[in-house]
Amino acid sequence: MNTNSYDQHVTLLRSFIAEQAGGCLKEPSHYLKYPFIDPGSVYSANLWDWDSFWSAYALLNLEGSLLPVGAVTPYAKGSIHNFFDHQQEDGYIPMMIEKGKTEEPYLICKRKEGFKLNMHKPFLSQHIALISGHCGDYEWARQYVEGLEKYFGCYDRDYYNENCKLYVWADDIMIGMDNDPATFGRPKYSTANIYLNAFMVSELKAMALLCSKWGFMGRREHYLEKARTLELAIQEECWDPRDKFFYSVDVDIKTRQFDWFHTGLGVFWKTLPIKVRAWSGFIPLWSGTATLEQSAYLSGLHLADKNTFNSPYGVPSLAMDEKMYNISATNNPSNWLGPIWGIVNYVAFRGLMNYGFKAEAKEIARKTVLLFGSDLERSGTLHEYYDPASGQPVMNGGFLNWNMLVLNMVDELAGKPPLALHLSD
Repeated sequence: MNTNSYDQHVTLLRSFIAEQAGGCLKEPSHYLKYPFIDPGSVYSANLWDWDSFWSAYALLNLEGSLLPVGAVTPYAKGSIHNFFDHQQEDGYIPMMIEKGKTEEPYLICKRKEGFKLNMHKPFLSQHIALISGHCGDYEWARQYVEGLEKYFGCYDRDYYNENCKLYVWADDIMIGMDNDPATFGRPKYSTANIYLNAFMVSELKAMALLCSKWGFMGRREHYLEKARTLELAIQEECWDPRDKFFYSVDVDIKTRQFDWFHTGLGVFWKTLPIKVRAWSGFIPLWSGTATLEQSAYLSGLHLADKNTFNSPYGVPSLAMDEKMYNISATNNPSNWLGPIWGIVNYVAFRGLMNYGFKAEAKEIARKTVLLFGSDLERSGTLHEYYDPASGQPVMNGGFLNWNMLVLNMVDELAGKPPLALHLSD
């Protein structure tokens, strides 16, 4: 794509996103007592955990340029208010709050019935830090310090594997990347997913920042130490020195004795790698968990490989040579078995920028502009995910959400500080 085409696509995208962005800002409705941000398309009127974070991340970047100053902030704050409005006494916060016919949101009802489902993914303290850093005010969220402590306490009580020092999914329901083979269809509590753990590192660092801003310096050190401990566990258990890649791992590891069998040398390893190469292996670049040496392998060995993660339109959600690679149109679960997602491209882009790989990051940004700009020219809208080989949309026209991050890439390449700077000290 030449410079003129790139500039034309950027102009087209700015115009479209400026016109459509307001549709993600929703007024209070049903269970949601405060204004909030939703992903648009088929997900309209629902509040989702990591979707609302990334939508806010994209929309706040547009305040003062495509959107008026202060236009997004009340809705971003309202998303936080809504989540805490539904926090349970044990600290649990649901991943999603939807319009429904029951007296309480579905996930709250199921938890009260005794089901231990996954909880709000690790984007809560990051979300608060993002909003607070952007608007220069942290006091609005001080009221939630106890709720945040209970939220982390719930993670530690219900989703932490003490043996390997990693967090695990309870099941494969609403895990963000819905049909990730490392978790999808596998036994409950058996997967320490690299997605969950790498983003949790950022979540703990953001909590440390918030504690610092609120004057709780002892708690700041507590959460920084938890982040360091988790990073050490990720390095020990998830980094594969032979493949030079971060994997999710199976934690259901123990010596299973029967009668007089297996009484000698037992299982001494804490995990087994689930050797499926997914985009989540690059999240340690986002969280700052990867070493400089590891970043070079992730960039030069994997993101540069045209057989795996280097497609004409960005980073496939699953390596293209994996046996599970599939780009079928599917919803519930959404398809993360290879299609291009805007969030995947942005996280890889920002991770590369974090480690100084600007040329490589620029190439991902160029491909994303081409992908979305071409879709706009053809269809007049954006879609949820795309074919890595052709760039053709797979499904869900009208999806905005993290697709708007394409403008974050453009702006950051032009020298604008990334909003990720607000997420840690």
